[in-house]
Amino acid sequence: MKAGFSKTWRALLSWPKPPGGTRYAACHFCDTLHEASPLEEGAAARCTRCGTVLYQNRVASLTRASACSLAALILMALAHVFPFLTMDAATLRKSLTLLGAAVALIDEGTPLLGISIVLFTIVAPFVLAGGMLYVSLPLMFGRLLPGSFTIAKWMHLSEPWNMVEVFLLGVLVSLLKLAQVADVTFGIGFWAFAGLMLCMAFAVAGIDREELWDRMEVARR
Repeated sequence: MKAGFSKTWRALLSWPKPPGGTRYAACHFCDTLHEASPLEEGAAARCTRCGTVLYQNRVASLTRASACSLAALILMALAHVFPFLTMDAATLRKSLTLLGAAVALIDEGTPLLGISIVLFTIVAPFVLAGGMLYVSLPLMFGRLLPGSFTIAKWMHLSEPWNMVEVFLLGVLVSLLKLAQVADVTFGIGFWAFAGLMLCMAFAVAGIDREELWDRMEVARR
């Protein structure tokens, strides 16, 4: 019984081969065309001409992508609910959240910067992490939820616009200047945001696009 369950579970997690005949993958570096076929877990397909990695079957890909995406969504909620940082200057004490910073920038006459913070640190990460969880978690059981293909496309479109690490680097640079005029204390939101950055990176790296589309195609059929 236990061996049968393990065998079935392993089959669900293995990279399925989609129907429809031979498939091909082009090297993004030298454009050499290769026959693309599913790989064993932990293996990678490389270009025969330049050695660039074409695609790879990462270990426990669906589990990693789903777990990291869920953790990213939880940390995202914490980052936007709790104070990002607190500044003390003489008798003035100010706590700031990410959404509060965006609203303050809009009120101060820089709406473009405020809207950019909302788009690049809230909307894009939410679409990416939420889309990854929506698509990857059901695929662990061989299922495909409605609209998964559309969500996957939006997920990949939002990936270049996910600038969590850029924003965090900009905040750290700004804090070097603020520390000279005020006492700055990192809040729960800051550490949650730092964890969000790591979880987003692990979620994106958790599963290869080639594998994801193959699994979705097989689940749809």
